Amino acid sequence: MALTGRTALLAAAGALVVGLLLPSWTGIAVVTLPLLVAVLVDLALAAPVRSLVLTREGDGSVRLGEPAEVVLTVSNPSRRTLRARLRDAWPPSSFRPGTELTAGRHSLRIPAGERRRVSTSLAPTRRGDHHAQRVTIRSLGPLGLAGRQGSHHLPWTLRALPPFSSRKHLPSRLARLRELDGRTSVLTRGQGTEFDSLREYLPGDDVRSIDWRASARRNTVAVRTWRPERDRHILIVLDTGRTSAGRVGDAPRLDAALDAALLLAALATKAGDRVDLLAHDLRRRGAVLGRSAGEVLPAFTNAMAGLQPALVETDLRALTAAALRLAPHRSLIVLLTGLDAGPVEDGLLPLLPRLTERHEVVIAAVADPRLDVLAAGRGTPQAVYGAAAAEQTRAERHAVAERLTRLGATVLDAPPAALPPALADAYLALKAAGRL
Repeated sequence: MALTGRTALLAAAGALVVGLLLPSWTGIAVVTLPLLVAVLVDLALAAPVRSLVLTREGDGSVRLGEPAEVVLTVSNPSRRTLRARLRDAWPPSSFRPGTELTAGRHSLRIPAGERRRVSTSLAPTRRGDHHAQRVTIRSLGPLGLAGRQGSHHLPWTLRALPPFSSRKHLPSRLARLRELDGRTSVLTRGQGTEFDSLREYLPGDDVRSIDWRASARRNTVAVRTWRPERDRHILIVLDTGRTSAGRVGDAPRLDAALDAALLLAALATKAGDRVDLLAHDLRRRGAVLGRSAGEVLPAFTNAMAGLQPALVETDLRALTAAALRLAPHRSLIVLLTGLDAGPVEDGLLPLLPRLTERHEVVIAAVADPRLDVLAAGRGTPQAVYGAAAAEQTRAERHAVAERLTRLGATVLDAPPAALPPALADAYLALKAAGRL
């Protein structure tokens, strides 16, 4: 049984009547008994809660920050009208900030034998699976004094996918890819290492591309055109250890790494390359292997949705071994990790030659733009101390990057917003140079 605020107000008014007009046991009885009878009658006339039939439908996945709708259908098979207040309970991170207390609450009036639909608006603020907890219904009587309350367990899962905010950079990189592929008009021939076709010589063409045998057969000067090699293998490795948990702005470094990986995967599949994914810290946290071009991006976003940083030191030896197993032939291995001096010097530097001797390696790290702000600080002792600490951190990261570069890796160190396009540009540069 549940009492409402209306009952409390009537009880308070009755207490005033007793205190001011009828200060006796008789007055208490005169006021209390009618209210008690009204509560019992209201409770008896309230529609039952246990017999209600509830079903769900709606969105099963949504990109982080975008709205989603989950519809709840309530059927009333009883002979009484249902006057109810309903709460559809979800974790607080499932709602847009500031709407946690109101978005899942609804008022219902369902005549006997009918049904109604209510919609709960969700906007997840965290990646991963968000599970509906329970639906609590308070069925009130016609007087609104008391009611019956019960809960129904109605499972539903809404998966919040990575937002892929870097997709805005994809059109410009695809245009550059078409230039490399020789499919658009440019002043220079399409560069690459795979023969594409022959065409007539135009002023400005590289004379080294002239095919003299074809020219003799055609009685005109013919030049070879080239395109970047296709069907190359790219393995994207995500370090999900403790360094990926560090927050840059209002998001962990891992989120920026996921965004960069999605942009690279979208670009590489358009280029005709095969893309795989490995997430690893102490053990494998996820993998996407052997998917066709049309399946890569959906599979990546689905696998990345549940990835969370683990507060453990990454086993770089196991990570390297796993990467070598997944890339038995020459590939491009993109390692999204940190550039902290300690983990790199103790773990990555001794193992990097095993990767670079067989593969092309790109190491991408998320830089904190606050370092630039701190480094420019002056005027107070605290600001000078912060500037010195920022400069020292930047110098250490630069030194680590130089050591990795000397071992044959391409190193990228960029803020979250700049890392995805920087990684895409590095991939295109490798394609243009024929290093894939």
